[in-house]
Amino acid sequence: MSLIQLPPREESVPAPKITAQTLLDRKQAHQPITALTAYDYSTARLVDQAGIDMVLVGDSLGMAVLGYDSTLPVTMEEMLHHTRAVRRAVRHALLVADMPFGSYHSSTGEAIANATRFIKDAGAEAVKIEGGRNRAALVSTLTQSEIAVVGHIGLTPQSVHRIGYRVQGKSAAAIDDLIADAQALEAAGAIAIVLECIPREAGGLITAALAIPTIGIGAGPECDGQILVFHDLVNLTGATPAKFVRRYADASALITEAIQHYASDVRGGTFPADAESYHLPREASSELLAREPLKRSRR
Repeated sequence: MSLIQLPPREESVPAPKITAQTLLDRKQAHQPITALTAYDYSTARLVDQAGIDMVLVGDSLGMAVLGYDSTLPVTMEEMLHHTRAVRRAVRHALLVADMPFGSYHSSTGEAIANATRFIKDAGAEAVKIEGGRNRAALVSTLTQSEIAVVGHIGLTPQSVHRIGYRVQGKSAAAIDDLIADAQALEAAGAIAIVLECIPREAGGLITAALAIPTIGIGAGPECDGQILVFHDLVNLTGATPAKFVRRYADASALITEAIQHYASDVRGGTFPADAESYHLPREASSELLAREPLKRSRR
């Protein structure tokens, strides 16, 4: 008896792991870097499987998933909890975690200890710190401690009480300050810098002045990469989006419709249907049917 010869199985080739060196290579090759936030296992799995290069567990989870009015109340324990969940899903992307407000401000020792927890306990591959020249010494110390750091300048949400939520770098002098901040972070060892809410021209000048990648969020198309908050991308925030946000789907409407449909089916008695119910084996069913019908108790 001859055997049927099956064609060889096509093995899926795993996507290459993104590292800090990958981001640098992308900048040098002028290949745009993609980045998104993620705060839980399910979302992170979708983002990673879609081939996004960098996943950020941002302290923006304070507003996106915890219901805070700003990023300021977010704690280390909350950030670690969400980073661990995202780590379980991410296989391809570079995983970066935000250090929340107060976790790196008191002392260098505390900052190193907290950053180490993100790497050792939560599985992050880099931490993100807000600030420019005032954070350069800390970035250098963390880098020397084998902790990769992503910088963040421009609109820095942890400084909301000082600078507010508004576009930064709107003058030549202000742009010079941002360039100096970016160069100081680069010299200190930062692997990349997030540029938030600055004029397109400023984003282009900073990007051209650096050898490390820039990741823009409201900083123009000349940046080496772009990042958005996942909940903004798919309309799950319930808030008016910032000018720089492009919504690619309306998950809010989709989910609301699904919930309303479900509730209608339950109220109408069409869910669950027989096909969605479990059944007894034939013998057990026959035995049960042979019994005297049970009388309902009256209340």
